[in-house]
Amino acid sequence: MSSRSNRKLITTLACAASGAVGIGGYAYYKNRSNVVHAATKPSQWLNELPSREQQIELLGQTPEYDMLIIGGGATGAGVAVDAASRGLKTALVEKYDFSSGTSSRSTKLLHGGVRYLQKAILGLDIEQYRMVKEALAERSNLINIAPHLSYPFPIMLPVYKLWQIPYYWSGIKAYDIVAGSETLQPSYFISKSKALELFPMLKKEKLVGAIVYYDGQHNDARMNISMAITAARLGANIANHVAVTELLHETDANGNKRVIGAKCFDRYSNKEFTVRAKCVVNATGPYTDHIRQMDNKETKNICQPSSGVHIVLPDYYSPTNMGLLDPHTSDGRVIFFLPWQKHTMAGTTDSPCELSDYPTPSEDDVNFIINEIKNYLNSDVQVRRGDVLSAWCGIRPLVSDPNKADTQSLARNHIVHVSDTKLVTIAGGKWTTYRHMAEETVDAAVKACDLKAKSGCVTKGLFLEGGHNWTPTSFIRLVQDYGLETEVAIHLSNTYGDQADKVAELSSLTGKRWPVVGIRLHQEFPYIEAEVKYAVREYARSAVDVIARRTRMSFLNVLAADEALPRIVEIMAKELKWSKQKQQEELEHAKEFLKREMGLNLKYQMKTNVPINFSKDEISTYIKRFRSLDVSNKGYITHKDLRAFFKKYKEEENSKKKIKPSESHEEIPEDELHLLLTEVDTNKNGLIELDEFLQLMSALKTGAIGQARFAKAGMIKSKINTVRSGGGV
Repeated sequence: MSSRSNRKLITTLACAASGAVGIGGYAYYKNRSNVVHAATKPSQWLNELPSREQQIELLGQTPEYDMLIIGGGATGAGVAVDAASRGLKTALVEKYDFSSGTSSRSTKLLHGGVRYLQKAILGLDIEQYRMVKEALAERSNLINIAPHLSYPFPIMLPVYKLWQIPYYWSGIKAYDIVAGSETLQPSYFISKSKALELFPMLKKEKLVGAIVYYDGQHNDARMNISMAITAARLGANIANHVAVTELLHETDANGNKRVIGAKCFDRYSNKEFTVRAKCVVNATGPYTDHIRQMDNKETKNICQPSSGVHIVLPDYYSPTNMGLLDPHTSDGRVIFFLPWQKHTMAGTTDSPCELSDYPTPSEDDVNFIINEIKNYLNSDVQVRRGDVLSAWCGIRPLVSDPNKADTQSLARNHIVHVSDTKLVTIAGGKWTTYRHMAEETVDAAVKACDLKAKSGCVTKGLFLEGGHNWTPTSFIRLVQDYGLETEVAIHLSNTYGDQADKVAELSSLTGKRWPVVGIRLHQEFPYIEAEVKYAVREYARSAVDVIARRTRMSFLNVLAADEALPRIVEIMAKELKWSKQKQQEELEHAKEFLKREMGLNLKYQMKTNVPINFSKDEISTYIKRFRSLDVSNKGYITHKDLRAFFKKYKEEENSKKKIKPSESHEEIPEDELHLLLTEVDTNKNGLIELDEFLQLMSALKTGAIGQARFAKAGMIKSKINTVRSGGGV
């Protein structure tokens, strides 16, 4: 039999065997997953959420807590939910905002780890196997307890060599088998034609088929905030923007030194207070060693920070309902290419780094991801550097286990350690397993510090904030009852769950026939002004809290976030009674965040680093265009020049269309003129000079910038090929 016949036979058998199972399993799961039952809230559930001011007051005045948790990421918030649900008097403080660190900068997946299972099978490693099995069980639980924020998600593994079909297929099927009854949907093999139908952007050459498997996807920052709010509903006192400055110790009756609390500093109100507790838990992720060395200066480091960079591209780079996995990049790493929040996200890198409060993506990391993406997309898709809408870096805390004799090797999973002073440290692990990590941590704390819990762990199946009465059709009531746009209603429902109506009630009238309420913060996103007000009620105290975590705008499109900032600050100022000086400080702080941590600085670097490479005719054309703006031949363009140009441009357009001046009311708003100016003004002197203008034109021509407002405004659209990317970084 010819090799071509063999190839067809193997492909046909694989399609028949796995495709049938996959399609059948898919139909079964779809029927099962559409049934969402209301969940009962625990008896101690608080219907009214205490204000942040009340939380701070209680933290400072309560004589003693059972447990004080330092760190408000996924791990710390998970520990707070576990402890509070057991009836322990619980406190939590976070230096910045809930999920401000690694927990908001993940790959947005809830997964067991396909590559870890591969290592477990090939290396006969029982520890790796248990880690995967635990994560798969936790994946299923999290999707069940937060159905509005998480969901099963298909990921395609394209196959370009015939022999890889049985190799990858058997590995992915093993993933299903290990998950057992917790399988989200069975994996299946598909032919080349079906793969291209589901993922049209995929490279066609040498493709022999693909394997589709399922993991979970979620909104990580919102999940983290929901966990923190859940802990507060269960009676925990929680506060963001509170730093621990010192651990408190005392000597017990046996002469042993014990940690009994912490001195805290409220970074928002600039007030100090002390929190006392029978047990202190260190859940600070990359800052693990910082807290451990507060407890004992002689303690050796166990955390090795590693940075992971992600980039966001426009939605047209991927289908809306299918992700992509590259299991073997050029340097052996794994790259995910995923649709998320109506955009396309790609990452991640994995590089040793220094600990920083302000992790910054590098141009090298961004280009590495772009180059890897190119290997899997067809030639019709021009992967352009300028299409990168945002880029961010998260610091993953890899840890060695101080409980073991070999403290140099890194732990493959999380570690729980109790020091001689009874400081309980939880470190390592991953998003998916936060609940199990929290359970082990509280178990260790109860034992080490003799805490009197009212029950054992009850978090398996305990619904998080917003999930109790949510259904996939909840958004319809928001449209019908409040007059919200459908897109906005879906966003609110899938973000706040059964609490979405509280956001809708804060919405302002639009002044239009439709939608009745729900003024958008930015026209390209479904985020509305009412969410800023609601964010303040959920303890947001900075503009960055809103653009990065209460909404995800800075993660999705850094330029859009920059444009929305003034209105966000204005709304927060009214809610929190900020002075003019405070508003200016918030604007400046948020803009610095966008530049340093969300990739906006890379945008400026790209424009200035692109060489000006035009023909003589092109240079002549652009100089003429520049001079048409610089009418007084000053050598630069001002805000006034732009205003005059657009007025003249509009008059000419109206004349062509035979529109009378009295009938034309359209003007370019001042904020849009300001954005036009700042987009080109790379040296930030408030003027557009000729070299800056030519630099922008060159960046547009080469694709270093995906789009510019100058092009949108019609000034150069006849010469520059742009795409509707929303502007790149």
